[in-house]
Amino acid sequence: MSWNDFRRRQQAIQTVLDDASRNPSEALTQVPAPFLDATDALRALQYKWTQQLTGRIGVALAETDDAPHADRVQAVTAAWRRTAEANPVLRDLLDRHESDPVLRGDMAREHRLLAIAAGLAEHTEPADDVARVGRAFLQLVRITPEPSPQCIGGRLRKLIPSF
Repeated sequence: MSWNDFRRRQQAIQTVLDDASRNPSEALTQVPAPFLDATDALRALQYKWTQQLTGRIGVALAETDDAPHADRVQAVTAAWRRTAEANPVLRDLLDRHESDPVLRGDMAREHRLLAIAAGLAEHTEPADDVARVGRAFLQLVRITPEPSPQCIGGRLRKLIPSF
């Protein structure tokens, strides 16, 4: 991909996000070039989210390495929340399309990332199990009003035996 192609894709992503901020339900009805269709745009939006989330998780985990009593669950929770707060339109658009089969594999990868980064699963465990743990973790992150690592970690640890 050339720099021109990259810039065109970035401009197209921004156009979709601008459209979504004005009218979320219609944002993907007509997608700008170079996207071929809504599926292509949705994949690019998910990729943008994943890049930002992965970066923030990496920074959060690096900071926990420097703190002797740091909690990985708290660090990953904070990273996900910061990413969502920095990208409300993107997050809303992805949430509106989370049942789309196009995103199913990407969401499973995100769930595995969250579970492993939070220290709730190992990469050697079955992928489906790790994804279930990550999905449960994300649900708790979303319903917990404040980043309370003891609360989230405690609730999730109670759920894990049920898998």
